[in-house]
Amino acid sequence: MSPSFAAAFAGFRLGLGLILAIGAQNAFVLRQGLRREHVFAVALFCAASDALLIALGVSGMGTLSNLAPWVAEALRWGGVAFLSWYGMRAALAAWRGGERLEAGTGAAPTLRSVMVTVAALTWANPHVWLDTVVLLGAVSAQFPGQGLAFGAGAVCASFLFFFSLAYGARLLAPLFAKPIAWRVLDGLVALIMFSVALKLALSPL
Repeated sequence: MSPSFAAAFAGFRLGLGLILAIGAQNAFVLRQGLRREHVFAVALFCAASDALLIALGVSGMGTLSNLAPWVAEALRWGGVAFLSWYGMRAALAAWRGGERLEAGTGAAPTLRSVMVTVAALTWANPHVWLDTVVLLGAVSAQFPGQGLAFGAGAVCASFLFFFSLAYGARLLAPLFAKPIAWRVLDGLVALIMFSVALKLALSPL
């Protein structure tokens, strides 16, 4: 196995492992995939954002957090506020119910509103920065001269995961034709958002 392939494979495994857990961003991507609303744009935005952050980490930009510690704090509390708001919104949707997966019914959110939400879930979440910029950047240093290959492997993992999650969600469409399934999903999303917000608030970066 060549050094470049070994580094790329290591980056792919680590990158995939870091994003497999259902978090705030993944829950939103899953929901958009189920509703079939702006699926490609959401998946592309998440994957491209990961690619940019991974590039920053592999290039050594993760050390910039030491120069401006207030940035981490601002991201932290901004993330807490946004995740709490989104969690309340999901909890309210779960309480009210009445949603079902039917093509052509209901008012679909605009592309702009969807992208604003996914951007906040991506860029205002400190854990995204820690996983991509700090952790992946640190591990890439274990592959001298192969940082590009390592980063490329991690980027491939992100693209594979987000597009698989977004478009694979359609397989669950029959289940989500029932309103109760949406209430359960919204309830789970609310719990995820609240748990991530609580973790951010209680755990110093």
